Amino acid sequence: MKRIDLHTHSTASDGTNSSQDNVALAKERGLQAIAITDHDTVSGVAEALEAGARLGVEVVPGIEISTLLDGQDIHILGYFVDYLNEDFLDELTKLRQVRNQRNQMMVDRLKELGIEITIEQVQSKQTKPGGNVGRPHIAEVLVDLGKVSSMEEAFEVYLGREGKAYVNPWRIPPKEGIELILRFGGVPVLAHPGLYDKDDEIEDFVEAGLQGIEVYHPDHSEQEVEKYEKLVTKHNLIATGGSDYHGVRNGSVYHGELGSQPVGEAVLEQLKARRNKKTSSESQ
Repeated sequence: MKRIDLHTHSTASDGTNSSQDNVALAKERGLQAIAITDHDTVSGVAEALEAGARLGVEVVPGIEISTLLDGQDIHILGYFVDYLNEDFLDELTKLRQVRNQRNQMMVDRLKELGIEITIEQVQSKQTKPGGNVGRPHIAEVLVDLGKVSSMEEAFEVYLGREGKAYVNPWRIPPKEGIELILRFGGVPVLAHPGLYDKDDEIEDFVEAGLQGIEVYHPDHSEQEVEKYEKLVTKHNLIATGGSDYHGVRNGSVYHGELGSQPVGEAVLEQLKARRNKKTSSESQ
């Protein structure tokens, strides 16, 4: 039986491993397939595909789009997106500009709180040239400065939704994120819905074209898994899962270890079928 991790991050966004290192780790841990799903970028996909071909691991080109609804971050995973399409890359550039704006706003808020931190310090934590910078990089600096003792504390006290330095500038709404993924050949899936408290919106997302829900995630309780399994059945969606692996920072793993929330081959085949169905209907 194949074991597949459909949610991993690399240094293209806020992971600590290169995407090819994630593929190698997947091979080491006995996985047969892995998705690279960096935040608002596909810049790690090509090297992952090359590594996958070399190591015998299937790589799913993916992305995690950042959207906003009523002040709440909602992330939409996109599988089998046309990662080479120039129009798609232009749209992602716009999304990253908002991300950069948010980073600066958070740094400014931290300064207002009396913490001597600079955007240059934050940017220095990104080891991949041109890679995205995000909250985990800010958290790393806060640990370095001794303002917190761990990544978890950085998010709890400063960077999480209830944190003192939390800000959220305007971003595209989830329905636009779903449409963006569909427009460029991908299969949109709602990432870790247990983190949002927005379950009442899922039906609207389905009407907008949502094709799946990430049911299996390290931060989901057994009760949440059961709830989302029922929603998947109700709406004829795909039940996906993944570790949301970000690598190791300051000795701890953010979300889950790579391979900790595997799904089987049937899930990957369902994603391919939804992609193929859309592609063939567009060509008619």
